[in-house]
Amino acid sequence: MVEYRIDRHSGVATYVQIVQQTKQALRLGLLKQGDKLPTAREVVEATAINPNTVLKAYRELEREGLVEARRGLGTFVRRGLSTTPADSPLRSELAAWAERAREAGLGREDVAALFTAVLDTHFAAGEKHLQGDPS
Repeated sequence: MVEYRIDRHSGVATYVQIVQQTKQALRLGLLKQGDKLPTAREVVEATAINPNTVLKAYRELEREGLVEARRGLGTFVRRGLSTTPADSPLRSELAAWAERAREAGLGREDVAALFTAVLDTHFAAGEKHLQGDPS
């Protein structure tokens, strides 16, 4: 089951954080089709947020076709987003890299900025290639 962590200082709306964390769990294969999401009450107890916030996030996930609410039973995953399993060798390599970055004195935001810059470089080039742009 997914455990939500809310960062009140991130500037990202709480319901969006729940949506993002649910999608991340789906991508990593931590949540699979048929899995039950925590109830709104469980999320409220764990995070001390308003129940309406949880319900808003779940409605957004339902609107995107990722989950479905079953009256009296809970909210269940309709489909996954998993393309890379949580135990992928790439995850291990990335974890080792993150540890080296931390040991080198980089903070979380520094690592995130560096990683995002590298992603932007590599994926922008791939997108141009897919669109037939040789540059």
